[in-house]
Amino acid sequence: MNMLKKSLGIVWLILGPLLIYFLIAGAIDNINPHGTKDINKPIPWIIIITIFAPIAVGLMIFGFYALKGEYDHLPENSSEI
Repeated sequence: MNMLKKSLGIVWLILGPLLIYFLIAGAIDNINPHGTKDINKPIPWIIIITIFAPIAVGLMIFGFYALKGEYDHLPENSSEI
């Protein structure tokens, strides 16, 4: 099980920067000053990137700790905390 946690840690470390990249690339592709839809305006993209960028950073932090082995032994009761 610990090997699975460390493997998923690598996945989270890779997924975080990819998520940020695809968000910014999607914003660059879809923002169009001559567009008439809401997806073509920069304000929704700023809001989306502002919300999802910290989530992606959290994924990277979680993946770092999983890869480091911090989750190898989880507490079974409150006295172990």
